[in-house]
Amino acid sequence: MDIIIVGCGKVGTALAQTLSEEKHSVTVIDMDEGLVNQVVNDYDVRGFVGNCLSTSMLDEADVAKTNIFISTTDSDELNILSCLIARKMGARHSVARVRNPEYRNQLVFMREELGISMMVNPDYIAANEIANILRYPTAIKIESFGKGRVDLAELKITEDSILANKTLVDVSKKLKLDVLVCAVQHGEEIFIPSGSYVLKVGDKIHLTASHSQLVKFFRAISDTYRIKSVKSAMLIGGGRIAYHLASQLREIGITVKIIEQNEERCKELSKTLDNVKISCGDGTDQSVLEEEGIADADAVVTLTGIDEENIILSLYAQKIGTKKVVTKVNRLSLLQFSDNFGLDSIVSPKSITVSMILQYVRGKQNSGGSGVITLYRLANDRLEALEFVIRKRGSYVDVPLKDMQLRNDVIIASIIRENKLIVPRGDDCIKMNDNVIVITSSKGLHDINEIFN
Repeated sequence: MDIIIVGCGKVGTALAQTLSEEKHSVTVIDMDEGLVNQVVNDYDVRGFVGNCLSTSMLDEADVAKTNIFISTTDSDELNILSCLIARKMGARHSVARVRNPEYRNQLVFMREELGISMMVNPDYIAANEIANILRYPTAIKIESFGKGRVDLAELKITEDSILANKTLVDVSKKLKLDVLVCAVQHGEEIFIPSGSYVLKVGDKIHLTASHSQLVKFFRAISDTYRIKSVKSAMLIGGGRIAYHLASQLREIGITVKIIEQNEERCKELSKTLDNVKISCGDGTDQSVLEEEGIADADAVVTLTGIDEENIILSLYAQKIGTKKVVTKVNRLSLLQFSDNFGLDSIVSPKSITVSMILQYVRGKQNSGGSGVITLYRLANDRLEALEFVIRKRGSYVDVPLKDMQLRNDVIIASIIRENKLIVPRGDDCIKMNDNVIVITSSKGLHDINEIFN
């Protein structure tokens, strides 16, 4: 597909890299000549230096032939306006990164009346992800597939866990739940396990289940983890993510305290957030944290604007015994070192934004075939979770899974059929119009036919 990306910041660059690697025809536009040259030199893309609101610039970039126009600058208004101009000039679809909470109430108007296909709010999406983590505090991360019908969770095996030193077959027999362990990270090694694999202390496991089955799973194992539920949370940093997160946590009964050093921002939060305590102070000052009761909080979420501060604050919270710690890290390069930090739950708004836009692009690309419509990268990009929709009859349709020759690095984790979730067994089959969730340690799979030997 022909894709134009406006903005060569971290998000725009990450999108340009991935989409060019997936053999799309990518064009980038930015006012900064140095950034454009860097992206053009590093990846197989075209580049233009100039104003994305200039019709002559967009015409030169062939916007009329563009399948998807994506605007990722730091200005919400610039992103919205450039998408409107691009659509008027012939772009078929447009995606805008929009962070202002006030625009959330106008999503339907923007889509139906102005023709903006998708608006991505990284702060709101990051808050959703953190809220999910705090709902299941024993989990490191929670993702959803199939329009929320399938949950994908990451969990670390602790010394006291009832799962430790048990084979996956034994775990299945003991819990009697429709939960599938589809990948294991043991030290530096990551693989698709067999039923005879023995779970070891320190292993990180990735499992899939329906929402209800996942709730039962975490209830069944919670007695052997040091935190069963989060009743109170301290948010260090009062930006947009804190605003969205506090609103969500308040709705599920979690007591929230926000520490923010900007007095004007504290006043804004106090006006817009009911039943949330706002403390004006420096969240990087140990005495302030102690005075505000960090030791009494079930969870600490570090949300300052500086990644290094968030990492240090999270390490401090872990050291004093906080049961659940979530760290916001924006720089994509720092995510690669997360395992070395010893921090389990790390959330990256920029990474989430890239993932959401890529899902949209793949959905448009594969709307007529059996290609990937959703993709999540897990375990620091070492695993991929892919969702396919079966729209064409292949040789694998109506064949029992036990008779299929799957690649060794692939497992079929879930099948969604007419809103029913199937945790696949050997006698189950893939049928037409099924949504199929696949976990793989390989990269670059684009079509379901590629999962077979």
